[in-house]
Amino acid sequence: MRTRSVHGGRHELGQNFLVHTPTIDRIVAFVASTDGAILEIGAGGGALTAGLASLGRDLTAVDIDERRIAALRRAHPGVRIEQADALRHPLDAPVIAGNIPFHLTTPILRRLLQRPTWRHAIVLTQWEVARKRAGVGGGTLLTAQSAPWFVFALRGRVPAHAFRPKPGVDGGILSISRRASPLVSVGDRRAYERFVGQVFAARGRGMAGVLATVTGMPRAAVRRVSAIADIPADALPRDLRAEHWAALWRTIA
Repeated sequence: MRTRSVHGGRHELGQNFLVHTPTIDRIVAFVASTDGAILEIGAGGGALTAGLASLGRDLTAVDIDERRIAALRRAHPGVRIEQADALRHPLDAPVIAGNIPFHLTTPILRRLLQRPTWRHAIVLTQWEVARKRAGVGGGTLLTAQSAPWFVFALRGRVPAHAFRPKPGVDGGILSISRRASPLVSVGDRRAYERFVGQVFAARGRGMAGVLATVTGMPRAAVRRVSAIADIPADALPRDLRAEHWAALWRTIA
């Protein structure tokens, strides 16, 4: 086996393999609560692959590192193993799971949230990313832009020593579920995302000031909109829940 993939070494590929049995069991338990075929992204050494295979469901595992494909196929003959890049793979199974390379967390999540068919995702990311995406301590732009269609939840912290080699930060288990009934029409998604981006970028004292800047509406009208959407005037964009954003969009749009 070559010591270096054609795509780069361990550092470039972000390879920190999960070896912590309790964390593997926790992720597998979350996946077990879903139904349908499973796609594992970033199979790596196959530790999580083994747990997912034990569920007895259709399982495809992908990894970009061509050196590991043959070993994964030998170890898991009942699993469909593919060499693929998560930034290019269709990500079209009902359930997505995986230990995401920390340095690719944001682009992979952005791409995942744009794919139309999967229903549930259980992913291991950097701790701070998992916290922010779940809205702990305040929402982020990416979460707010996706919240009308997805529910984010933080499912636990994973210590750095759960990986080999050990990274410099802890991990976090993030679950994402597609809403059965979206809060905003899918046809409005691009316009809604632009609106949320403008709100996060705008200056103003509280949401009242921000909305006045973004919409050009008089303060009295902004106050009426905020009241309809049940948004406190001194709230900030990071304080808004999915229901706030949806109500605000419906009222203004």
